[in-house]
Amino acid sequence: MKIALSSDEHVPLVDFISSYLKKQGHEIGYFGPQEGEKAADWPDVTQKAAQQVATQQVDYGICLCWTGTGASIAANKVKGIRAALCHDSETAKGARKWNHANVLVLSIRNTSMPIAEEILKTWFSTPVSDDNWNKKQIAKIKAMEMYFDH
Repeated sequence: MKIALSSDEHVPLVDFISSYLKKQGHEIGYFGPQEGEKAADWPDVTQKAAQQVATQQVDYGICLCWTGTGASIAANKVKGIRAALCHDSETAKGARKWNHANVLVLSIRNTSMPIAEEILKTWFSTPVSDDNWNKKQIAKIKAMEMYFDH
């Protein structure tokens, strides 16, 4: 799979996630500052990663910022993105299963490497639910995008 990874700061968690995903066989495209560079604006790097997902250049996005809230808001401004801020693996499971989330958002401040690993394992092992009720919910989200796309 191809993954777009973004972060407004180059922190050890970025390297951990990138390394972990590469070991799992994923191809990573990184949007953000390199080690030793000053922080980037989180809306900019998040938008770049989310657009990669929305245009199907990659399969998923993983976006990080200090709390995760800003990256979540920014990613969800891109049409076709369903970004979920996840602090644990159970939330990641629900985001994938019921919300068909295509962008995982993590907090740099609150996500330890062991928790990140648990979240990533769950995210990539949880299929989306395709039952009729769930399909109806996702259709409603897509309709909202069309309605508010002015």
